[in-house]
Amino acid sequence: MAQAVEEWYKQMPVITRSYLTAAIVITIGCSLDIISPYDLYLHPTLVVKHYQFWRLITNFLYFRQMDLDFLFHMFFLARYCKLLEENSFRGRTADFFYMLLFGATILTGFVLIGGMIPHVSHLFAKVIFLSNSLTFMMVYVWSKQNPYIHMSFLGLFTFTAAYLPWVLLGFSVLVGASPWVDLLGMVAGHAYYFLEDVYPRMTGRRPLRTPSFIKSVFADEAVVMDRPGNVRFAPPPAEEIHQD
Repeated sequence: MAQAVEEWYKQMPVITRSYLTAAIVITIGCSLDIISPYDLYLHPTLVVKHYQFWRLITNFLYFRQMDLDFLFHMFFLARYCKLLEENSFRGRTADFFYMLLFGATILTGFVLIGGMIPHVSHLFAKVIFLSNSLTFMMVYVWSKQNPYIHMSFLGLFTFTAAYLPWVLLGFSVLVGASPWVDLLGMVAGHAYYFLEDVYPRMTGRRPLRTPSFIKSVFADEAVVMDRPGNVRFAPPPAEEIHQD
């Protein structure tokens, strides 16, 4: 059993393995009182006035206490982060990292700007950890890129992957969780999907082109993927759009 888990862990692509490891280490550290969550959460004043810039990163790594909800999010993090990195972004690790960076930036902007808007600022003030939102963003992007895959929810009913974010959102509401964090992830995911997949097909321009300094960090190799003819996937962007 231990060997199987070790093999599964080693076979994870680099970004998925790094993110999952950091999230588990941070969450366990907080559960054992080795790390304080108060040193991790997103707080604009502490970031800007006290130069605690690490909070811009650590708030994406803490998934609250270790309970069923933690295991639930670890499963979705491991599954959909891995699926994106191994399939949609196979051979494009730099682009995948840039997607996560874009999502983290958008989510942070939502919280910081929303906290300054009257009548809704109290909603954003409650969002101090964005780890769940970033995970939900990955689920949303995967569902948009693979909308025709058939799925089952707890064996109760089947649906196509295009509706997966809405099914999970409804489940969150049913169990009494706040849908606000999931909705932020959906908005960030749709922003990425539109700018990366829809807008380039409409205009021939790709606004989210990965910067060269990020590409220089990741040594990607060209990978040719064959997709089975009897499975329908979302149409990929034109090949020329992704050329630098």
